[in-house]
Amino acid sequence: MNRHKLIFLLTLVLAIGFLATSLVSYQVSKHSIHDAIVDNELPLTADNIYSEIQKDLVRTVFIASMMATDTFLRDWIIDGEVGTERISRYLQEVQEKYGAFSSFLVSEKSRHYYYGEGILKSVKQEEPRDAWYFRVRQIDQPYELNVDKDLAHADALTIFVNYRVYDFSHQYIGATGVGVTVDSVQKLIDNYQQRFHRNVYFIDPKGIIILSGNQSYLPGTDIRQIKGLGKLFPEIFKRESGTYEYEHAGATHLINARYIPELKWYLFVEKSESEATSDIRYTLYLNLLLCLVVTTIVILLTHLALKRYQTQVEMMATTDALTGLPNRRAFDIVVEVLFNESTRKKTQIAILLLDIDHFKLVNDRYGHLGGDHVLSEVAMTIKSCMRASDFICRWGGEEFLIVVKDSDAHGVMLLAEKIRIGIESKAISYKGALIHITASLGASMAEQDEVESYSAKSFDAETYDKVQQVIERADAAMYQAKQVGRNQSILSASNRNK
Repeated sequence: MNRHKLIFLLTLVLAIGFLATSLVSYQVSKHSIHDAIVDNELPLTADNIYSEIQKDLVRTVFIASMMATDTFLRDWIIDGEVGTERISRYLQEVQEKYGAFSSFLVSEKSRHYYYGEGILKSVKQEEPRDAWYFRVRQIDQPYELNVDKDLAHADALTIFVNYRVYDFSHQYIGATGVGVTVDSVQKLIDNYQQRFHRNVYFIDPKGIIILSGNQSYLPGTDIRQIKGLGKLFPEIFKRESGTYEYEHAGATHLINARYIPELKWYLFVEKSESEATSDIRYTLYLNLLLCLVVTTIVILLTHLALKRYQTQVEMMATTDALTGLPNRRAFDIVVEVLFNESTRKKTQIAILLLDIDHFKLVNDRYGHLGGDHVLSEVAMTIKSCMRASDFICRWGGEEFLIVVKDSDAHGVMLLAEKIRIGIESKAISYKGALIHITASLGASMAEQDEVESYSAKSFDAETYDKVQQVIERADAAMYQAKQVGRNQSILSASNRNK
């Protein structure tokens, strides 16, 4: 497989693997957070807020209960409501002692509405703002909670505890109680929003927001006009509690809604899923960045390893393992380059073939390891005699091929003789013995038409045949040297005749 294709496939596999792992991890974490918000966070916040409200209301109910059973208050009504300042002082003391926002008393007999500063008004059945009193007269329970505007305090929205008052014969004689400003509930909302980053608001049964800590949903807003949330309105108000979700402004919002019977309001606790998952989104981006870095490093290391491996493989494929010289495959690769260069520079080029004389005797006497040692020594001797610009390869067995550049026949024969004499005069040491060998060499000059054929763009069969012709002439000259006594250098007959 092509190295670049392998790198591409590896990059693709790593990228897909890392991307899939990161996205799956992100989705799993996102679902876990979603479930945690729906199943735990929002219901728990709603429970805590409800508990806080109940705590304040229980205290308020206890104060109203104490007032309804107070002997002074009942005696004052039974005795004919003499001395308004007395009941006013009593109501003021209740406010100051228990920290109530307001306190009141309505007498059934006179229909007067008493508060800390005297008589506020007389309640009338036809007055809509007095409907609460006539409702209290009819209830079976000892008290009710009522959210209403307080006339005595500039119509401030107030949570009232309206407690029925009986005489000592258990006859209804009026209603008393205290009021708690909704500001305390608003503070509770603000506190929870700051601590837990959740939107909290109260909605009446008509869908109007009464109290809110969300700047987007201000008091007086009709939730039926809010895109996404308005569609949930019918379902929410059919149930006392539940968890819902809706899309608004490109984000998913999760809501826990529950009915507060004491206030006759619905408590909404909301959290944006996108805000809740911001940390894992950051983690996703960080993971993707790390995956990119890791992938880049892995691909780079793989590329370097493959390139090095390929270089080694190519070197092994073109290098003779014994002598370290190029082999015949390397010759096939460089021959076109060498001859093209000769054509371009208009220089002559020649081929020398060398064969070690009686090499079989060396193998028989010293073994194949001895023969290998001799071949290595001969290769070094040949290289020491050559120019750096010339090319040598192990042609096979005990044969070597040399390409001589930029030289005429005379120069080639001088080189051949230099090599022959260098081999003849060298004593090769092996296991305490000195081995003396000789070599026969044949030389052939490439003809001009043979050289020019190598400059063709395609290395076709005809061109290859012309290369073989030069080699065959050198081979023939080498065998001629062997036939006339070995240890000789002979130039091809066709070159001598020119």
